[in-house]
Amino acid sequence: MYALKFDWNPITGIDIAGNFKIHFYSLMWIIAFVLGHKIMSYIFKREKIKLEYLDPLFIYTVLATMLGARLGHVIFYQPELFSQDFLSIFLPIRTKPEFEFTGFQGLASHGAAIGIIIGMYLYRKKYKYKSLMWILDRIVIPVASGAIFIRIGNFINSEIIGKVTDSNLGVRFVQDYYHKSEIVKLTGIQDVKKAYAAVTDNPKFATLLEAVPYRHAAQLYESFSYIFVFLILLYFYLKTNKGEQRGFLFGLFLVLLWTVRFFVEFVKEAQNPERADWLLNTGQLLSIPFIIIGLYFMFTFKPKKTNI
Repeated sequence: MYALKFDWNPITGIDIAGNFKIHFYSLMWIIAFVLGHKIMSYIFKREKIKLEYLDPLFIYTVLATMLGARLGHVIFYQPELFSQDFLSIFLPIRTKPEFEFTGFQGLASHGAAIGIIIGMYLYRKKYKYKSLMWILDRIVIPVASGAIFIRIGNFINSEIIGKVTDSNLGVRFVQDYYHKSEIVKLTGIQDVKKAYAAVTDNPKFATLLEAVPYRHAAQLYESFSYIFVFLILLYFYLKTNKGEQRGFLFGLFLVLLWTVRFFVEFVKEAQNPERADWLLNTGQLLSIPFIIIGLYFMFTFKPKKTNI
């Protein structure tokens, strides 16, 4: 079982020029969106919906997801950015303490969910070929598949890490433990990438590695769970008549995904350190309303108008 323990100290992207690099986390988002487009294309063809409506839906979904996720993170977890580094809220950069191309970072799933709902409402106001609930019931299927890759991206970035553990599933997140300036100073190696690599590859720096605690790979727990969320939604859509019950798939998605999130949060480090001693952390408190809303749409919601 000790073979399941490992050190995680990967390169997180491909250098292009200067401070610009292609981040693997950004690639995970691209994979999520491309796969989501393929899934919705299949749904449109299956239900004989004109494909001319698909690309606008894709654009609305991408913009709503990214804006909602970013604003959700800033509002719920990092509100100081509004005054300290406003440009970093909307652009894949940071200007303080120095300019750096960061790629897509600091994205909250709760904000993404709210953003997608608002985005689908705006999309439905312009394209009225189906009801809003029809769109929401279908869009959650590719969204669930995308969540799998987003959490893999978080794992690659060594972010949203788990709590310290003595279990045989522990992972040592080297790049979370040592910041860039710190690892350069400790190793004396000016190239950050080489400095990090030296910690795990060079016996000379073994003591630096030993200081890194083992933690739960919470990102992988979540990603693995989302595979089942996606498969369950797909089963109910393809193999049952629940796809015709307006609101059911949307509600099922909310219940499954946020229940997973609620329980995985127990092994995550709190993203709001000042609230670490709370009985429930911010992620869990934000998940509860989504679960309740999901149950409502599954078992109580009865649309009175055909265009809802």
